[in-house]
Amino acid sequence: MRHLVILVATLCCAASVGAATRADRAFDRLSARFLDKGLAFSPVSATLQGDHRFDGRLDDLGPATRAAQAAFARELLAALARIDRGALSRANQVDAALLEHDLRATLWQLEEAREWERNPLVYTGLAGNAVYGLLAREFAPLPTRMAAVAARLEQLPRMLAQVRDTLVASRVPRIHAEVAVQQNRGVLSLLDEMVTPALPQLDPALRGRLEQAMAGARTAVEAHQQWLEKTLLPAAAGDFRIGAEAFDRKLAFSLHTPLSREEVGHRALAEFTRVRLEMYEVAKAIYVKQYPSTEFPAQPDEAYRQAITRAALEVAYRELPERDKIVETATRFLAEATAFVKDHDLVTVPPDPVEIIVMPEFQRGVAVAYCDSPGPLDRGLKTFYSVAPLPKEWTEEQARSFLREYNLFSLRNLTIHEAMPGHFLQIAHSNRHPSTLRGLLSSGPFVEGWAVYTEKLMADSGFLAGDPLMRLIQLKWYLRVATNALVDQAIHCSGMTEQEAMTLMIEGGFQEEREAAGKWRRACLTSVQLSTYFVGYQEHADLRTEVEAAWGPTFSLKRYHDTLLSFGSPPVQFVRALMLDQPIPR
Repeated sequence: MRHLVILVATLCCAASVGAATRADRAFDRLSARFLDKGLAFSPVSATLQGDHRFDGRLDDLGPATRAAQAAFARELLAALARIDRGALSRANQVDAALLEHDLRATLWQLEEAREWERNPLVYTGLAGNAVYGLLAREFAPLPTRMAAVAARLEQLPRMLAQVRDTLVASRVPRIHAEVAVQQNRGVLSLLDEMVTPALPQLDPALRGRLEQAMAGARTAVEAHQQWLEKTLLPAAAGDFRIGAEAFDRKLAFSLHTPLSREEVGHRALAEFTRVRLEMYEVAKAIYVKQYPSTEFPAQPDEAYRQAITRAALEVAYRELPERDKIVETATRFLAEATAFVKDHDLVTVPPDPVEIIVMPEFQRGVAVAYCDSPGPLDRGLKTFYSVAPLPKEWTEEQARSFLREYNLFSLRNLTIHEAMPGHFLQIAHSNRHPSTLRGLLSSGPFVEGWAVYTEKLMADSGFLAGDPLMRLIQLKWYLRVATNALVDQAIHCSGMTEQEAMTLMIEGGFQEEREAAGKWRRACLTSVQLSTYFVGYQEHADLRTEVEAAWGPTFSLKRYHDTLLSFGSPPVQFVRALMLDQPIPR
């Protein structure tokens, strides 16, 4: 009950100053119902968001829960339709639009996309986060969190049995089954690394309960591993390509933007062409420093520009991190980037703690790195910048390909994107917004677009003393963003083959083989997500241009960034309306 009181009080603060309208009060009650009951459908997700009412429960994956969730979404949509949206405060108009969009997306996922019956990675992540979410951050005393771990482990056999009843092998793509096989035992590594070392600190009763629960969980995970390997994997026959119709629906729900797939594709192709030309211009300065007598043709053909750009990139590839010291190197670069942001007064830097860690095993196999920020109800706790180690089975050639892609300039760019002033800083600002609802319904394109925007911001501001190699790598990363958007829709809507995708990424995008192979795998495992970076950046770039024109001589980077980030993480179209005093989109 204490958490619910806090939620309601927090939401009420989001209304504009002064007496709330009847519509505002009705919306605040509706929002509180959504937060109170909606989070209960997934106790593991609730924990990650910072709502700890359900820490001792594990998600129920049965059909009755899905039916109840769909009924709840319809009930709230009907209640929302009865509220006069025009009478709401501007802040609540934004939140009402986000809530309606989320409820409709939930219904589409439950009843049409039905990801729950085709994607086993949903459940490997769920099992891992059931433990990791309780132990990664110190939101409560260790015994309290360990008691919740024991309760969840006791329920794990039931949940894994439900997974086996829920997945439909004929719809599961083989690549998803393969990665599930790889990830499933990750929850056991969490027990070894996070639970077992803490056992001596617990009282005998709790320790005994945990040891028994861990033994049962190990048996259940191994039985599930056998099912994944012997039953699901051989029978997995689904198509990883979701098709144009589903892609368009998912794109609309994920991006929450007026841009269509065709418009995204046209923009991405135009940027792909433009950035390659810009890379050539930067590469010429690097090349001529190596070979001072070079004279460049006035009208070089594409093959010439390609050769000069590759030669310049080779100079950057001379500076590689050590294979087993990527985390240590990224930690040093985080301090470097933080000092630069503060020295140049680019944006307010929150005091929240951040730590760079090796990616947990249950999360590996999709992305190279990610930012794991505390949920909006656990604001102020530690953020983790998580980096995947190089797979042990990689050959020296594969490892070198990866390290060339993630050379010392690229690792700096990655750290800018994931941490400073990218995801870590932006989400720390977002978690300070008074609307908890807005924090829960954050926009992926806003979040990812900001991170891509900061890469260019740092280069434009003279990071590394304006080193052209840093600029070239930043441009290469942005070219990757445009290329990934093209690949994303081409794979799922046009049948692009692996070889076609690899050629576009390696030859067109200057990506190393390991990076391109990883992106092919990621595009097969996901859909639409790779487009969020490009669309989000485009919207951020457009917004800054508009605000610079509107503010004129009063514009400054810090004022702009602090104002932009003060609205949380809604889609950019809503931030535009709030910053420029425009009507709130419906």
